[in-house]
Amino acid sequence: MSLRNGTYGLVEIKLGGDTLIEEGAATLNGLARIVDTTKMKAPSFKMVLTAVGEVVYRRQDDGVIVCPIGCLSP
Repeated sequence: MSLRNGTYGLVEIKLGGDTLIEEGAATLNGLARIVDTTKMKAPSFKMVLTAVGEVVYRRQDDGVIVCPIGCLSP
């Protein structure tokens, strides 16, 4: 789904810890690389949604956001 202006984000849901976060980030980065930006915009963000954790952070190496589900606003 995208907004009317064509912006969108990529989200991978992972229930586990660090190993699964790495896998999710790799999947998102791979998908972002194959997006044809001549036909659509690049994703506005990439996020791994996790079941565990207490803080949201952005990975320095690839910009993927890691967000525990408990940090999402209702």
